[in-house]
Order: sequence, then structure tokens, then C-alpha cells
Amino acid sequence: MIELHCHTTYSDGTLTPTQLVKAAAQAGVKALAITDHDTMSGWDEAMSAASSYNMEIVPGLELSTVHRDRSLHILGFYPNRELLSPALAERLEGRKRRAAEMVAKLAALGYPIEIPEMGEGMAPGRPHIASALVQAGYAESSAEAFDRWLGDNGPAYVHYEKFSIEDGISLLRSCGAVPVWAHPYLFRGGDVEEVLAEMVEAGLMGVEVYHPNHTPAQQKRMLALCAEYGLLVTGGSDYHGPGNAKGGETTTLNQLRVPLELLYPIKSAAQTLQLTALSAS
Repeated sequence: MIELHCHTTYSDGTLTPTQLVKAAAQAGVKALAITDHDTMSGWDEAMSAASSYNMEIVPGLELSTVHRDRSLHILGFYPNRELLSPALAERLEGRKRRAAEMVAKLAALGYPIEIPEMGEGMAPGRPHIASALVQAGYAESSAEAFDRWLGDNGPAYVHYEKFSIEDGISLLRSCGAVPVWAHPYLFRGGDVEEVLAEMVEAGLMGVEVYHPNHTPAQQKRMLALCAEYGLLVTGGSDYHGPGNAKGGETTTLNQLRVPLELLYPIKSAAQTLQLTALSAS
């Protein structure tokens, strides 16, 4: 079984790459994608840890874009690190600016907090701010912090800096990465089928069909659309750590039992893209 969507402490996960690999191995995962937000920093530790478990690490990331004024995430699998690193450095700086703006908004609302210093290559996000609010005693839980202040319509929310789906998909492809729309049915900016057509036009190559927040009917419809457009099919638990929820659902590793054979066409597509990217560079 494979897990093609997992987060570590390098973004908003609660397990280090080493801890995540161990937990994934115990859950029966044979291939694990490290897809932290806007950073590739967790790869090396995960690959080192995986050697003890005969596990394959799929290098990836979850790229933050904005479409129709709403956040839209695109997974990228097998990017060329050297080609992608300069652009990601700017994305990380944007995340830091966004976090600082949210902290300033909270202070203005009467809830001053401090976010702990994060290591190099780590991406701050709303979960880190939510944890700081809990630690400061302003909220009982991260869920409450999101409900009161940090949700998409909350008083302390700040949009991502503008980075379109066209720019995101183009960037990933130019760096040899296969672009995949993450959890499409969690997108709140419009009809999924309309947005999918726009993304295919922009060069999208796959869709995360299997996700804890997708119903069986949604999975079936998305499979049909993937067949119609000739898109790759992926899946993953969007795991952030024990007890962490995505879209209100607590996830566990390997809960979707995504078959290993889905990985092979993604690898093949990445190899083709990488040849193109290297020749262009």
C-alpha cells in the first residue's frame, strides 16, 4: 500500500520525518510520499529512516496557490530539487510574511502570541499559530482557534500571497514534478468540475481521488473525470500526525489502502518531465 500525502514537522505535521516513517511502516505502508507545504526539507531524514524498513520514499511537496480568491493546493511528485529550490525559498518567505500578518491581527484583537522559532526550511502555517493560541490560554483547542480566529472567514485570517494555479502547475512541470490537485472536494472556490477543466487547461496531470474527506460518490465521479481527461489517479490520508484532523476528519496512516500500482504511472510521467526539464535548463 502507498501513502501519497503526508506531512511532517517541517510544515504542519506533528511527527518528525523519522517518526512518520516508523509509524507508516507499522501501518503497512510500502511507499510513502513526504508532501510538506512549500518545502522539501524533510526528504533526507525520511529517506535515511526508510532504509531500516525497506520502504520507498516518494519525494514531493504540497504547493500553495490561489484560485478564485481561495486557497488551492497542488501536490508535486518527484521534483528536481535544484531546479525547484529557488522558487520555494520565496514561497517560504511568503509563508513567514503571512504568519506575521496573522500574529499582528491577533495582537490587535487582544490576543498577543509568539510563534516558536522554526528551523531552516520549515514552513509556518495556521496550525502553528493555533497551537500558540492554545499554549497562551486563549483557546481550549486548535479547532477552537480556527473557529474563532483562523478559519477562512475568521478575523485573523490572511490570504496566501497571490500565486496562480497556472504559475504553480508551470513551476512544478518545469522542475520535473508531476502536478496533482490535492483534495479537490475540499476546495471552496467553485464547482469542482469547472475548476478541474481550468486546471487541465493549465497543464494538470493528476488528481488526488482517494482522500478521507471524499465520499464514495465523489471518488467515483472523480475517477470518471480522470478517465475522461486522461489524468493520473493518486490518493493519501493527508496525515498530519496522531489525532490531527483534516476537514473535521481524524485520519490514520494507510486508512485508504491505496494500491501500489498507482505509483508506477506517476513515476513514468515524472521521468518524462525530468528529461524535458533538464534539457530546458
